[in-house]
Amino acid sequence: MKNVWLVDDDASIRFVLEKALARADFQTESFSNGQDVLTALTYDQPAVLISDVRMPGIDGMALLEEIAEQHPNLPVIIMTAHSDLDSAVNAFQKGAFEYLAKPFDLDEAVSLVERAYQASSQNNKAKRPSSNGKQPDIIGEAPAMQEVFRAIGKLSVSSMSVLINGESGTGKELVAGALHNHSPRREQPFIALNMAAIPKDLVESELFGHEKGAFTGADSIRRGRFEQANGGTLFLDEIGDMPLDVQTRLLRVLADGEFYRVGGHHSVKVDVRIIAATHQDLERLVEQGEFREDLFHRLNVVRLKLPPLRERREDIAKLSENFLARSAKELKVPCKILTPEALNVMQAFHWPGNVRQLENSCRWLTVMAPGDVINVADLPEELNQPLKTANSEAIEGDWLDAFQHWLEQELHQGKEDIWPQVQAQLETRLIKTALAVCHGHKQEAALKIGWGRNTLTRKLKERNFT
Repeated sequence: MKNVWLVDDDASIRFVLEKALARADFQTESFSNGQDVLTALTYDQPAVLISDVRMPGIDGMALLEEIAEQHPNLPVIIMTAHSDLDSAVNAFQKGAFEYLAKPFDLDEAVSLVERAYQASSQNNKAKRPSSNGKQPDIIGEAPAMQEVFRAIGKLSVSSMSVLINGESGTGKELVAGALHNHSPRREQPFIALNMAAIPKDLVESELFGHEKGAFTGADSIRRGRFEQANGGTLFLDEIGDMPLDVQTRLLRVLADGEFYRVGGHHSVKVDVRIIAATHQDLERLVEQGEFREDLFHRLNVVRLKLPPLRERREDIAKLSENFLARSAKELKVPCKILTPEALNVMQAFHWPGNVRQLENSCRWLTVMAPGDVINVADLPEELNQPLKTANSEAIEGDWLDAFQHWLEQELHQGKEDIWPQVQAQLETRLIKTALAVCHGHKQEAALKIGWGRNTLTRKLKERNFT
């Protein structure tokens, strides 16, 4: 029987899910708390259960743990309005089938239930172990960040290689740390090395160590980063800057699990998980002969793409609040808050330095802004003024060049009727940006775009915005 149980203390959420699932031929039974669900499970069991996290009494995570223990084949979909790394990873590690962030798209919710129902029918759900690792502070409600959270959760039972792509300042090392802290290697070392920060003639020694007398100044044996990370994780940031000869040595280590120190004659065996990161296009470097293709494929087992901050503007408010609170705690001063007008300016800014630039701006504001409330006039000069003409032209040229490159590729591949695809993507980005700048006010966003409010409302429905 296609029976789905819903548990949420919010009656409106239960109502909309009941209606949506009924249209998909599911039968539903609703509960307002976790205890009633546990009682009902003593004499009945659904095909799928959907649970909120934060509820009075037994919360969703406690309910999930109990179900995973007593009913391991029952798929549980966890939904929460508190979209952070903790919620996503904890849900997966405690045995959740999937994680659904509020506000959610009803079609997406029904699709998840369909998948869970199929999994229930096939009896193929697997439990995930819990983790006591310390989590880095990663925040994100944007869909792209939710995908990153899901990936971290799903990778929590493995030690496979991961390649992280993202612009400078997007938080690649934080994500690498989260992957380690939520992995079976979490009790072992996490060693980070930025390839771009090391002189090329020292890279080999940094990675593999050296024997005494291997070169001038080598007065003693030195353990390299591979030995330091043995049993744990080695994070190689800016892997695209690694010299070709060192790439060859790295490939051998990944293949054989052993290496020689510089000047050494005895092999050193290691068990190390590699997480690599870059802001560069490695495929293009491979084509140009600057990066080994076999090493690229060895590293590119799982790829995570971190969005730039300008593509996740909905996260700026929560990130700013977090950074301001953290800075206040570090500096032992009262925490400051942003006025809505100041937040609008920050959400409209391009943020070329991404999350790192936002964090630095919040630290600056903690020290420099007078009073406890941050107004528009208190913002750093680069945020409080329009982008300079030269910078604007550079940005315009960048996106137009990228668009032309994409367009040429599509047309050379024989794609036809391309305008609807281009129009849909442009309209979606235009709507998201206008709503972010206008802090969600549809009338104001429509005015900035040049549409009437009814047109914007229709477009929102067409594009499945929630």
